This record gives sequence, structure tokens and C-alpha cells, in this order.
Amino acid sequence: MFADLHLHTRFSDGTYTPEELVTEARRHELAALALTDHDTVEGCVPVAAACAAAGIEFLSGTELTAEYDGQELHILGYGMDVANVPLLAALAQFQEVRQQRIREMVARLNRFGVELEAEAVLTLADCRAPGRPHVGRALVEAGVCATVDEAFERFLKKHRPAWVPKFKISAAEAIQLIHQAGGAAIMAHPALNRLDDAIPELVEYGIDGLECFHTKHAAATCEHYVRLASQLGVLVTGGSDCHGLTKGKRLIGSVKLPYVHVEKLKARIAEIRTAAVK
Repeated sequence: MFADLHLHTRFSDGTYTPEELVTEARRHELAALALTDHDTVEGCVPVAAACAAAGIEFLSGTELTAEYDGQELHILGYGMDVANVPLLAALAQFQEVRQQRIREMVARLNRFGVELEAEAVLTLADCRAPGRPHVGRALVEAGVCATVDEAFERFLKKHRPAWVPKFKISAAEAIQLIHQAGGAAIMAHPALNRLDDAIPELVEYGIDGLECFHTKHAAATCEHYVRLASQLGVLVTGGSDCHGLTKGKRLIGSVKLPYVHVEKLKARIAEIRTAAVK
């Protein structure tokens, strides 16, 4: 039995509907999955319903953008109460900032001579948590770029004309937000953050585990983080980080996390919820 605990849908910057995501999960014979859309839990209810119909175990989730010592990192939350009021209030703030970021990107494109309307991007996104891929898709639809990759290279990457910095909360705040909602906090794709020296301090802040298995982690990298997680006494998780076809190929199925790690994650979530009740 295997799981994929890092998946995105059209409720953030993925392309799959809940039903399409679950159809792909079933095709790859996944026993469990988690939805980790950026700064939202909007898709959790429909994905949970699709999983129930398909006989796949579902874990609620989200992916928060945070920072440590001025460097960006992503923190995955699992098992939160998706009706938790403080969590929803914080996510609503993050979503408003995301929408404003889209408007600023479009304004910069306009100043650069590219004709595009912010409302067209937001309409294309059709979600509360839009991101750069939606601007990229809008540039393709407008005929400005041939592909989303070209849009990123020409306009949207850091140091390009339309790049706008992300809003970030501190790593400690992200962990606390997830915990108070009854969830476990996991450091996403640690090799991409290059923050290994910070991981022991993140554990002191309360991080519950490391995403050791990821599409962009080589086998030796996965083994390194599994050893580090063992040394620090934290959980091991993993996922494909599939965004549907946004990144050109379907990544779901490329990472299959042994189900034993799901069981350990669920046990940790139960501990956090028990501690919150006390």
C-alpha cells in the first residue's frame, strides 16, 4: 500500500479537478492521498468526497509559504480541521495577498508593454489562491508566450520584469497555525530550500517531520533526509508535488510513499489533537 501526500488541484495552481485527481490516484493504485493546495483548504471537501467514492483514504492538507532567517521554505499541514476559524481567517488573508500579487504582476507586465488584464487572469484562475502559473497560462492564451515555461523564463521568474515577492509568515507562525487547527506540520521538499542547518531549530519550533521523498529529490537525497529525520526523531513523508499538467507532465505516481508512514503521520495528528483538547 502506498500514498502520495503532496498534490495540487485547480483550487490553487494545479489543473486537476477533484474528480480528475482521484481518478489518477486510483489509476496508480494509491491507497491514500493528501491535498496540499497553496494557502487554501477549499478543495478538501470535494476531494474527500471523491476519495470516499473511490475507496481511497484522504488526509486534509495545505501548503504554506513561510520563511526562516529571510529564506523561503514551504510547510505542509496535514489533518487539520478544515473548519477551524483561526486557520480559515489566516488563509483568507493569504488569499487576498495572492490576488493582489496577481494584480501587481499584471501591472508590471503592462508597464513592460504586455497587454493583459488582471481580471482576465483571476477569471482564468477561478480560485481563491491564484499564483504565477495562472499568469503564465494567461500569457499563453493571449499569444504572448508559446508555453508556460517561456512565460516564466521571460517574465515571471525572480529578477524578471513581472516578478513580485511572495508574502510569507515566519516558520514558527506557520507551525503554530497548523498545530492549533489539529494538524501536523511537515517541511516540504527540504533539498530545494537548502536549509539543512536550520532543521534542528525548526524541530525545536515544533516541526513534526520532513518530506524526504519528492520528485526533485534524487535517491541519495531521499536517503539523506530519512537518516536526518531518524536522528531528529521526526516523521518521514513524501509526495509527487503534482500540479496536473501545469508543469508539462503528470507527476502523480512518480513518488509512492509506503503506507507505514501514513500510519505514523495519523498517530502524530491524533497526539496533537489530544494535546489541544487538554
